[in-house]
Amino acid sequence: MHPPRILLGVNIDHIATLRQARGTRYPDPVQAALLAEEAGADGITVHLREDRRHIQERDVRLLAEVLNTRMNLEMAVTEEMLCLAEELGPAHVCLVPEKREELTTEGGLDVAGGFEAIAAACRRLAAAGCEVSLFIDPEPAQIEAAARAGAPVIELHTGAYAEVTGEAARREHARLAAAAEMAHELGLTVNAGHGLNYHNVEAVAALPGLHELNIGHAIIARALFVGLKEAVVEMKRLAIAGQEAGFVASLEAHDHDHDTQSDGCR
Repeated sequence: MHPPRILLGVNIDHIATLRQARGTRYPDPVQAALLAEEAGADGITVHLREDRRHIQERDVRLLAEVLNTRMNLEMAVTEEMLCLAEELGPAHVCLVPEKREELTTEGGLDVAGGFEAIAAACRRLAAAGCEVSLFIDPEPAQIEAAARAGAPVIELHTGAYAEVTGEAARREHARLAAAAEMAHELGLTVNAGHGLNYHNVEAVAALPGLHELNIGHAIIARALFVGLKEAVVEMKRLAIAGQEAGFVASLEAHDHDHDTQSDGCR
């Protein structure tokens, strides 16, 4: 049976980064979100950081009112952010690590190390009607802890894969594949994101059973040259092509294994 089509969540943080650089009212991330939806985005991702370096609370509140798809609110595990999520009730909340000095999120959430606080946050957000995702590195201990914490979804941090090439990239891809397989066995929905671009997205989208990709920087950068709608369309096309290629490869591998087993019985 053909798997459900992979979804694309578009992160619009960098639209807000450009706006905040001059303190103007433009470019408007809310307008960008609506354009991305028109181009086929399946959801809109925003990270409301403690230092408010890009997305502002006003943006989040407006998006909650006007989106036609769904909002994926990335946030740190703080009382302030939990209260806001409980108030707004976004469809999805992704809990992420956060440090003021980082340019972008540098690693996955340490669920195993901060288990009690994260598990409590998962319970609060679930009670508010939010589907909770944990942004984690593709490590068995973190996947197991995420399942125990009660999060139905994980988002695999693909940054290590995106930053290397050659044999190192093959190793990181294998690590992502193993992590996705383990998570599926534990009953988790698996998303992925961070550092994905137009050159590496297909290989990640080919991972069996991947539900959604969340991509921002590459799409917004591409939009400078082709426009936001075209940038979203291109990325979604590549993601679906990658998923299709992965599905065909898995069928071929299954057929090969079946033929080998049949030959052994003759």
